[in-house]
Amino acid sequence: MTYSPFEEIGSPLEQFSIIPLIPMKIGNLYFSFTNSSLFMLLTLSLFLLLVHFVTKKGGGNLVPNAWQSLVEFIYDFVLNLVNEQIGGLSGNVKQKFFPCILVTFTFLLFCNLQGMIPYSFTVTSHFLITLGLSFSIFIGITIVGFQRNGLHFLSFFLPAGVPLPLAPFLV
Repeated sequence: MTYSPFEEIGSPLEQFSIIPLIPMKIGNLYFSFTNSSLFMLLTLSLFLLLVHFVTKKGGGNLVPNAWQSLVEFIYDFVLNLVNEQIGGLSGNVKQKFFPCILVTFTFLLFCNLQGMIPYSFTVTSHFLITLGLSFSIFIGITIVGFQRNGLHFLSFFLPAGVPLPLAPFLV
């Protein structure tokens, strides 16, 4: 029998399998701490440590180092994105949405950057993670939209001056 070095290499799809690290069963419910949970916590911890060490000396240095410049760049990028994309609102109202957008952006950025590391787990490669994140944001935006604008919120999806028979094709 001959030895092949490729016998030790597993399937490339093994990187997408969710492995329970700490299984927990409470009654009929099954909870477990998985590799997906581990890498989400690792991503969160790394980002919080980065921000902590960058700002540990009373808000950072007057002359920023490379890490402080990175954090400031991410902050300024998302701030400019919010100011340019959310139109028709005053600056105070836009700033209410800024923390949610900043946290979502940095979480996705660092999860995807961590997934670029070989033999690492990519959290956003799973449909349920992206579905849960996007669905919760969609529901939140819809609730805030109806609270602020009532039924007029639906008119934002239809351009002004469009004939009513074309409305089902545009919405």
